[in-house]
Amino acid sequence: MPPLPTSHPALQSLRALLCGFAQIFLQQHPGCGLLVLLAILIGAPDLLVGALLGGLTSMLIARRCGYPSADIAIGLYGYNGILLGLLLSLKLPWTPLLPLLIITSAALSSLLLAPWMQRMRKHGWLPALTFPFVLLGWLLLTLVAQLELPLATPASAPGAPELSALQLMLAVLRGLGQVIFLDSALAGLCLLLGLLLADWRSALWAALGSSSASALALFYGWPSDSALAGLYGYNATLAAIALAQTHRCPLVPVFGILLALLLQPGFSTIGMPALTMPFILACWLIRAGAHSWRRAVHDSTPTN
Repeated sequence: MPPLPTSHPALQSLRALLCGFAQIFLQQHPGCGLLVLLAILIGAPDLLVGALLGGLTSMLIARRCGYPSADIAIGLYGYNGILLGLLLSLKLPWTPLLPLLIITSAALSSLLLAPWMQRMRKHGWLPALTFPFVLLGWLLLTLVAQLELPLATPASAPGAPELSALQLMLAVLRGLGQVIFLDSALAGLCLLLGLLLADWRSALWAALGSSSASALALFYGWPSDSALAGLYGYNATLAAIALAQTHRCPLVPVFGILLALLLQPGFSTIGMPALTMPFILACWLIRAGAHSWRRAVHDSTPTN
């Protein structure tokens, strides 16, 4: 049997799905996506089916609606659905309701993303990033609470590890894992390898973001168990990767790391899960600030 050509629809769909997993970390490398898949299999295999269902649904809806094939191919219509599948699989037990919620929310994520991307490209809107996931995630978690739906049995939390150099190193890897709800240093290592495969600079910034945020959280006296579990590192990780891709000055992603970290506790104060909103706000604020600065400089420049 001859090998399938690379243009075969099944291979194109597989590649797009893998790129969707990679886009969670702002990459478009299928090998990176495969390692993200492997990290889920290592860290929380019970979440994998929900992630695949969310990614396939959001991608198929995008195709059915005729959205740009180039965007679908690089995974832009996959990552929000994957994150929703992970979140819902984490929070709810497997009942007939769960796949229905994943399919519905993943489809809505593509329907929300498409007009946003169109306005971003035509009118300079801020990038959507993971906002469809955050918005729908908040709505779904509120719905679950209001309807008092049965929740999945959480894994027993280990005791707070003793603060040591080894635990700090493991916290850096857990910070990467927490981007996709994984409290596993081995899964984090798999993700770091995926980033190295896609772009070594992104891998470097991801490690810097996670390590800096965890260290600063401990310095500020925030709960050490949360810091060592990587819960203060994942938003800083994403902010570092995203801002390093769009700004040459290294001070910009460093500022993004600090901003994402400082924004995160505010969501606990108002009783909302942070998800990836601190990362989004950090990127939006820096982009809006840079735009205002360029405008002010342009307006103050004398014309001949």
